[in-house]
Amino acid sequence: MKKLVVLAAFIISAGLNNIYAQADSTMDVYMLTCAPGKAVYSIYGHSALRIIDHSAGTDLVYNWGVFDFSTPNFAWKFAKGGLRYILGVYSYDSFLKEYFYETRSVYSQKVNLTREETMKLMELIRENLKPENVSYRYDFFYDDCSTRIRDLLEKVTGKSLIYPPDETSNVPSFREMIGEYSRVYPWLEMGINFLMGTPGDKKALFRDRMFLPDYLQLNLARAVINRDRKMIPLLQPTQVEMEFSPPVYKSPFYSEPMFIFGLLFIVLFILSARFQNKQFMNYLDIFIFLCFSLLAVLMIFFNFFTDHMQTRMNLNIIWFNPVIIICLVCLIINRECKAWFRAVFFLSLVFLPLVIITPHRVDFSLLPIILILALRSAPRSGFSWYPLTKI
Repeated sequence: MKKLVVLAAFIISAGLNNIYAQADSTMDVYMLTCAPGKAVYSIYGHSALRIIDHSAGTDLVYNWGVFDFSTPNFAWKFAKGGLRYILGVYSYDSFLKEYFYETRSVYSQKVNLTREETMKLMELIRENLKPENVSYRYDFFYDDCSTRIRDLLEKVTGKSLIYPPDETSNVPSFREMIGEYSRVYPWLEMGINFLMGTPGDKKALFRDRMFLPDYLQLNLARAVINRDRKMIPLLQPTQVEMEFSPPVYKSPFYSEPMFIFGLLFIVLFILSARFQNKQFMNYLDIFIFLCFSLLAVLMIFFNFFTDHMQTRMNLNIIWFNPVIIICLVCLIINRECKAWFRAVFFLSLVFLPLVIITPHRVDFSLLPIILILALRSAPRSGFSWYPLTKI
């Protein structure tokens, strides 16, 4: 969730063995929650652990959200789902300076751990820092900088950690939770909804919701530890380490995808109804179906050839389908191929009622695009009833 391009601080971890060996160390453990940033990779916020060792005189932050933009084939690994995230260790002062520079608020909550639980936590972190364990394959829903902290705290407290019972109604889906953060970026939200498959529509229960830093903070604050039949809060009250006013986002309606795609559909509808230049319309359709073919390839890739489980079983492939690519080839070689264009037309229309009866949510900004696909495939389908200009 949080970019850290400078990995040199990771070297600090090499000198930590002596610290872990001090069984009589007095340590305080804090969970840090950082406000969302303006960059795309930071809009969901960030979580980290701060551990102060008073005996050793260290104040370190453990961050499971480190990745390196200089990684070879970075874009491909990210798209394929093979990008490795790293546990980084650096000083608390360095951590605060970075967030001060980004004008992002930082909040802290002390974790109520016993001395034995703290030592166990440090042993687990030491295990995480081994070369064979220091990196992991990132999973936005189930294995990220927030869930790693949740999982560690569950391991050190064991069965004594108690969560409130799960709700039985009004349980949000993963997609809805992500939408709370992405809706201020209409184009980003549209892209996420386009690529996210049916796993994103699964209901996120109490524990699941902790994949987002804000909900990790909120839900762990509701957890208690059973110690000798006394219910002790897992987290102490929130302290403000650094606070800024949240950024204000305002996107004019004419720059949003729904307006632009809707306007594009109107223009193409008018051209389809009134424009008679056959050669121009042929070139226009080649361009339109080329754009749709590229998106169809993207849909095929994220459905079948990526390790991102969140993009699997995406119903958008019904209308962004391989048949569109066949239609593009037919346009380029100047063949009619009415059957293929009819398939595209009917798949586009079938998809519209399908989104109503399935749990898969489709971004309404994409509806004009679906209508454009139907609009430009219909005249090449040979329908006798088609009322607009035929090709």
